[in-house]
Amino acid sequence: MLPEVVAELLRKVFADGSVVVTSDDQVHFDAVVSSKLFAGKTRVQQQQMVYQVLNPYIASGELHALALKTIAL
Repeated sequence: MLPEVVAELLRKVFADGSVVVTSDDQVHFDAVVSSKLFAGKTRVQQQQMVYQVLNPYIASGELHALALKTIAL
């Protein structure tokens, strides 16, 4: 899976903010997601929102690992 594909999946949900995804091997990813949707949520809740979008790809093995940073706007 390409980082651009992961970023686009996240941008569909977190369109009000910013999404940056990088990967050296197209299996392990680093993502920084900022969104107003995170306001008032704990860091765990923010990360759960991101994982909800990506869980099907994690389950299929297309996305093996994700280092995630979330930022509330």
